[in-house]
Amino acid sequence: MTEKRVILGIDPGTNLMGYGIIEVINKKPSVVDLGVITLKKNSDHFQKLQQIFNQTDDLIKNYKPDELAIEAQFFGKNVQSMLKLGRAQGVAISAALSHQLPVTEYAPRKIKMSITGRGDASKEQVAAFLKSIFGLKEIPENLDATDGLATALCHYYQTSQPQQETSYKSWKDFINKNPKKVV
Repeated sequence: MTEKRVILGIDPGTNLMGYGIIEVINKKPSVVDLGVITLKKNSDHFQKLQQIFNQTDDLIKNYKPDELAIEAQFFGKNVQSMLKLGRAQGVAISAALSHQLPVTEYAPRKIKMSITGRGDASKEQVAAFLKSIFGLKEIPENLDATDGLATALCHYYQTSQPQQETSYKSWKDFINKNPKKVV
């Protein structure tokens, strides 16, 4: 029996929104598409939000993903920028929810860690790892596209591994929870 799922990853933004779509067949992920949606032309913030909703809706209609993974906003000093980014993220999430898609949010450090093994990796390092993982011929000019792809792949990694309990309060707690591992 073939096991298939499609994951849409989004790196939200108010000027550029990166997206990546992967298809996983029998636990092997491959790139379906990646790119950016340019929002700079519109100076009205609310019109940009409408455009984000419509473009996300179109991606969902065209690629029929099973789930959406979205990058969480990072904490910065500019409150207005954070507010705008949060709105952009919320609108993309609303588009997914209007299609009854499950949504999962990931912190930027979590995404970078799952792709490169380092939470402080640069956009260029993430893109280089994705190029290697997927055998991409070239890295897109705009790295927001690879950020969207990284978000989708992070979601696949996080949801395809068996869940393990990794939190122990002490050695005694570990031994009590894992008696067969003690000789």
